[in-house]
Amino acid sequence: MSTAVRQPAAAAADRKPATMGQALRHALRDAMADDPDVHVFGEDVGSLGGVFRVTDGLTAEFGPDRCTDTPLAEAGILGTAAGMAMYGLRPVVEMQFDAFAYPGFEQLVSHISRMRNRTRGKLPMPLTVRIPYGGGIGGVEHHSDSSEAYYMATPGLHVVTPATVADAYGLLRASIASDDPVVFLEPKRLYWSKADWDPQEPEAVPGIGRAVVRRRGSSATLITYGPSVPVCLEAAEAAREEHGDGAEGWDLEVIDLRSLVPFDEETVAASVRRTGRAVVVHESPGFAGPGGEIAARITERCFHYLEAPVLRVAGFDIPYPPPMLERHHLPGVDRILDAVARLQWESGFTESGGFGQGRGGGAV
Repeated sequence: MSTAVRQPAAAAADRKPATMGQALRHALRDAMADDPDVHVFGEDVGSLGGVFRVTDGLTAEFGPDRCTDTPLAEAGILGTAAGMAMYGLRPVVEMQFDAFAYPGFEQLVSHISRMRNRTRGKLPMPLTVRIPYGGGIGGVEHHSDSSEAYYMATPGLHVVTPATVADAYGLLRASIASDDPVVFLEPKRLYWSKADWDPQEPEAVPGIGRAVVRRRGSSATLITYGPSVPVCLEAAEAAREEHGDGAEGWDLEVIDLRSLVPFDEETVAASVRRTGRAVVVHESPGFAGPGGEIAARITERCFHYLEAPVLRVAGFDIPYPPPMLERHHLPGVDRILDAVARLQWESGFTESGGFGQGRGGGAV
């Protein structure tokens, strides 16, 4: 099976607007065409083409034995996938919505994440779990969770989430090619985001475990992933317009983590050491969320470079709210800029060796 990522298109004229959903569909199709061991299955992925139409046309092209509808039984779906992977197949399963995956969590924690270690490497686990996640689409309860912290805290799983069309294709191909289980989190509200992209020659992207600097800056670093990447880029532009990008302005760098596990400490630490300030942004609840782990790692690696405590902008510590209230729950430009304003621009370290009081710290 070929695992190489195709090279960039030779001519920009071949690149046309494509959505993230289309890029994901092309990744699945190309993987199935390249390797007969790749099987796609899940609830409504066949004749319906999935709730978000990501698998549309795959059953017609490859047949119901390669793209298969399943009963509403997430534990059975993941248990079946584990058995298929143990016998050398490469299953790609779709959990229809983020919170629908919870009934299958025991299979992930007790078996899928542990199998390669349990067998001392004799049994790889080439299994990809696609999970549409996050808010921003007006979904009701069980349709808008940001559950990445659960998977990040499970040793043995890789956890990735794209924020661009190119990454949607490249990271999904890399996930399917991996011999380790990958939880592939797809930001629902970015399914319809567009970028110029050539499906015949998709551009090369960094692999799993690598972060990317989406916007260069010098004043502070916004560290984010998935659905919050466009929000942070918008916040960085708003900061430049409101405060300028000179010596006294806010010139914000934006890092897209792309891969939560493995975590790219080198790229993050290099940025924070240069800017001296950091804000972690994600939709997941703040308490015991990904931002806490990321902030701890930054503090351990960059303590003597920091001009202020690492702050977090996160979802509130509540069950996901009703659709009419989700705009208050999700991190937005104003909340991000409020956090940046609290990065102790006036004070820095005190003479006693601790952080100055400044404008305060902690989760926003």
